[in-house]
Amino acid sequence: MPGISEAEAGRLEAAMAEDLAEQQQNWLTGWIPSWCPTSMSQLKAVETRILQCIKNKFSTRYVSLLNQNKIWTLTVSPEYKDRTPLVMLHGFGGGLGLWIQNVDYLSSWRTLHAMDLLGFGRSSRPTFPHDPEGAEEEFVNSIESWREEMGIQNMILLGHSMGGFLATSYSIKYPDRVKHLILVDPWGFPQMPTDPNDIRRPPTWVKAVVAIFGRSNPLAVLRVAGPWGPGLVQRFRPDFKRKFADLFEDDTISEYIYHCNAQTPSGESAFKTMMERFGWAKRPMMSRIHLIPRDLPITFVYGAESWIDLSTGEKAKRERPGSYVKTVAIEGASHHVYADQPHPFNVVVRDICDDVD
Repeated sequence: MPGISEAEAGRLEAAMAEDLAEQQQNWLTGWIPSWCPTSMSQLKAVETRILQCIKNKFSTRYVSLLNQNKIWTLTVSPEYKDRTPLVMLHGFGGGLGLWIQNVDYLSSWRTLHAMDLLGFGRSSRPTFPHDPEGAEEEFVNSIESWREEMGIQNMILLGHSMGGFLATSYSIKYPDRVKHLILVDPWGFPQMPTDPNDIRRPPTWVKAVVAIFGRSNPLAVLRVAGPWGPGLVQRFRPDFKRKFADLFEDDTISEYIYHCNAQTPSGESAFKTMMERFGWAKRPMMSRIHLIPRDLPITFVYGAESWIDLSTGEKAKRERPGSYVKTVAIEGASHHVYADQPHPFNVVVRDICDDVD
């Protein structure tokens, strides 16, 4: 191209390819009502079945933000007003229903709040900024607006996977609101290795989706598959049925995951904007974690068999000398440690919370 450098031409070509992929995705989104056997009412129905397992007092409601977006929120044990509440942020492609094996235990002595992140689950699905910093900021601002509307002064903030990335970003911007940061198998922390041999292998289902859809949104396969989408969840992720087998003998969890992700891919598109490749972020969190004040304690909780780099916690400790940074690895658990080994996970998290107050 005349007048621009080779590097600029490369960036322009990449931008054009991304715009084309988004146009294709928008065209595909228009098919969802007629092609995919999903709706928000179906998501509500399957979530209701899940939440019926909660034994403690709980309520659900939409929390309206100043920009008209709404965050779907679960509150358990609201009566413990004298203790710092625990706030839980799910990972990519998830929703608050996936905490079902954790909420009763963790709300035994304190209030627990779990939300569907903006763009996921039953929360609003707006169009996010198309740059990684803007998309991340939109998520963080929605969490802060939610906190203000909820009237929470400060909290113990727990995030899994992408939720861990966002919880860390939130703690950088609003450290006075967080008493302890709990990062569960957090995504997006290390720089992507330059040597391909140093790249940890992603799960098989991730490699399959990338091979088929390339630059498209990560879970576009569920929408393209239409009526075969629910079966794909069961085929690619049969482990989820096993993880929740103590509560559900049927396909309740698979249905929940399908209906969470067969809707308009709002948060999913934002995640794609923020990621370099599935396991790495364009703006890695490790280069920014030193911005969290030293008096804010951080605990990393990993599945000992996870595909996430377990050394991240120790690297964070080196980046924050003189600060409390602890790493816990739970045996027999992979990336979804909260569901793989719910009781050990619950004990670890409750002990952290009890140390706060």
